[in-house]
Amino acid sequence: MTFGCRLNACESEAIRDRANADGLTDAVVFNTCAVTAEAVRQARQAIRKARRERPSARLIVTGCAAQIDPEAFAAMGEVDVVVGNARKAGPGALSDGGPRIRVGDIMAEGADIPAVSGLTSRARGYVAIQTGCDHRCTFCVIPYGRGNSRSQPAEAIVSQVRDLAASGYAEVVLTGVDLTSWGADLAGRPVLGDLIGQILYDAPDLPRLRLSSIDAAEIDASLLALMGSEPRLMPHLHLSLQSGDDLILKRMKRRHARAEALELVAAVRRARPEVAFGADFIAGFPTETEAAFDNTLALVEEAGLAFLHVFPFSPRPGTPAARMPQHPVELVRARARRLRAAGEAALTRHLDRQIGRRLVALVERAGRARAENFTEVAFDGDVAPGRLIAGLATGHDGRCARLTHWEMLA
Repeated sequence: MTFGCRLNACESEAIRDRANADGLTDAVVFNTCAVTAEAVRQARQAIRKARRERPSARLIVTGCAAQIDPEAFAAMGEVDVVVGNARKAGPGALSDGGPRIRVGDIMAEGADIPAVSGLTSRARGYVAIQTGCDHRCTFCVIPYGRGNSRSQPAEAIVSQVRDLAASGYAEVVLTGVDLTSWGADLAGRPVLGDLIGQILYDAPDLPRLRLSSIDAAEIDASLLALMGSEPRLMPHLHLSLQSGDDLILKRMKRRHARAEALELVAAVRRARPEVAFGADFIAGFPTETEAAFDNTLALVEEAGLAFLHVFPFSPRPGTPAARMPQHPVELVRARARRLRAAGEAALTRHLDRQIGRRLVALVERAGRARAENFTEVAFDGDVAPGRLIAGLATGHDGRCARLTHWEMLA
């Protein structure tokens, strides 16, 4: 059972492969997330439910939440083993025997980056290019679950992408904890744009390459140039913005200011006018005034964002933000609702702009596909996931565009 990010989804496939190779049977592995208290609560709830439904199964807990607070999971009577992030997909890591808590110092141990040949029941392939984070945002516990940033060598990444393309995947997504930090720990300190250029050159048969979330503080010149010149690099960026107010950004210890975020968006649009942007935001951060929150609301429209991920602020134990003066929970939830409403309005504006355009989309499931700019598309017909279709966007329902007169491409 996987909780949290795409990187966790990649790692869960590596865990599945390792479990099969090690002959593990009658077991449930929980690959947990620690980004919010709600994510931890959901994992604990799932563990209790699994024990009720499968009383004889071996329950194994791993992932970021397990790495950060192994004792809390070990204290659950339902749990048999707690395994840290460093070796959760390593040989024998989930096997019988050995200590009940198998969690070391993630900063000292590091962690393997899994090589995955694709994700089960998914339309696209994912390649983990990096894990960990060197930054210390005041609200975030992820560095304590993942350790410092570590990059997978370009040669290994290119090989995985080529294998996925040869297996028939029309789209590959590069994922990691802090994508734009890729290469800083490798010889010669290559940047993300260098890697993407090498992938596109060495995997000419791959139709679509997509990036997962990136930090708004870091986009290198070569990546910006590729956004403008390479049609196989998808015109969609999901930015880790978190706030639209400069003082709150400083208190979050983010590395960009409001104006810098707007300039980045403008620069990418100049290079690729059809690009669509998503963004992560935290609502109700400690000390956030109504005026500061209004700055975030305004940024959604000023930046022309299309897709919002909104998180009510969740104090994580041990982080500086957890020691700051907290807002009442209801105020935090109310601001999250208002920000989500702004996101719905932003999506409607984006969908309005798609009407009359020819969209090329990757089928994800029956009747649903995803356009190059990440717009969700509805269509009539039975097409296998992973195939490419193209058609005219003639309307929308507020969530996805309606594609008519479509045709198969691949």
